[in-house]
Amino acid sequence: MAKARDGKKKAGRTPGHAPTLTAYEMLDVALRNSIAIVTLNRPEVHNAFNGALIAELTSVLSALGDDEIVRAVVLVGAGESFCAGADLNWMKEMAGFSRSQNLADARALAAMLRSLYELPKPTVARVHGSVFGGGVGLVACCDIAIAGHDATFALSEARLGLIPATISPYVIEAMGARAARRYFLTAERFTAAEAYRLGLLHDIVPPADLDARVNEVLGFLVTTGPRAQAECKKLIRVVGNRPIDAAVIADTARRIASIRASPEAKEGVGAFLGKRRPAWIPRGE
Repeated sequence: MAKARDGKKKAGRTPGHAPTLTAYEMLDVALRNSIAIVTLNRPEVHNAFNGALIAELTSVLSALGDDEIVRAVVLVGAGESFCAGADLNWMKEMAGFSRSQNLADARALAAMLRSLYELPKPTVARVHGSVFGGGVGLVACCDIAIAGHDATFALSEARLGLIPATISPYVIEAMGARAARRYFLTAERFTAAEAYRLGLLHDIVPPADLDARVNEVLGFLVTTGPRAQAECKKLIRVVGNRPIDAAVIADTARRIASIRASPEAKEGVGAFLGKRRPAWIPRGE
């Protein structure tokens, strides 16, 4: 995977054009062809969250989600770790907050996680090093998670007398309630191999092969229709964990009927029958 451009950047809203890059304090954002690479850039604290990072990540996800040029988003951590959860200094500060201030901070974190989970573009977590607390939440929110064999995970909140509340819907969906019972309660560390076994990760590779594997997956992602991808993500959220009843069957029929009539579907079928590439595949791919 190509490295992010030098300097601290953010993506501005310019639908249909490459994102406008201006200064960001805690993120680097680079656009390589049609792929946005978002790097958590607080390596001195292992990319731990604070209020500012949460706000910046929420903002850039909104901008990238609206930009037609961006086909996928890769989430990366600078330095030795992907993300070590909450910043300890920020947590000390929150200890003195009022209940309303704590609730506002928690809602901001919850909104950021939801924006990542519901982003209409495919999201890929490139995972290495330490992945603790909220960092596990980021991995669980991404559509695809690929890690180096040396990555280490922990849902460490209970060790501090806290609970992994805002990340819990995504983590439980990714690894299951049974595994969550153990790792929420013990706060013990677990390996990349265990995270893969539980379903939190889709793939694990030697660290030297991590970028190549991410690039391979990105190569597949840009060959499929962007609207189809967004609708697939909605479909999974609606159908997942629901009984296959008449309402679900009727809803799926409505969805496929609607997408069949879309310009993207007509282009895709026409390209297949004409033995050519569909228009959505970026040039040079």
